[in-house]
Amino acid sequence: MKPSLKKITAVLPVASVEASLPFWEAVGLARTVEVPHGDALGFVILAGQGLELMLQSHASIADDVPAIAGEAAVGKTFLFIEVDDIDAIERALGGQPLAFPRRTTFYGATEVGYREPGGHVVTFAQFSGEAT
Repeated sequence: MKPSLKKITAVLPVASVEASLPFWEAVGLARTVEVPHGDALGFVILAGQGLELMLQSHASIADDVPAIAGEAAVGKTFLFIEVDDIDAIERALGGQPLAFPRRTTFYGATEVGYREPGGHVVTFAQFSGEAT
């Protein structure tokens, strides 16, 4: 019998949890769990709209799981998030650095990519027939 998977949640390693929070809060995620690490946040769970994302500081990872600290500090994640309104995303993230500008893909999506403050690339995509 194959194992039963219940849920997958991305954990983004970041230099500073606090620096990444405004990006994620701008698109509608809210803090549901906060874990301090020294005088800063070491870990948070963000949730909203049926989605969940975790942020963990490099320092917290180094203390928690030293065996992967080096990888966590240099590894970058690429997230793909489907949305209903790409225009609303662009308005919410207007001042954030782009990874790539708005484009139309061969698979029928209108996409825009951002670099969130932790350095990860986040692609927001709205599929054709849903464009505003």
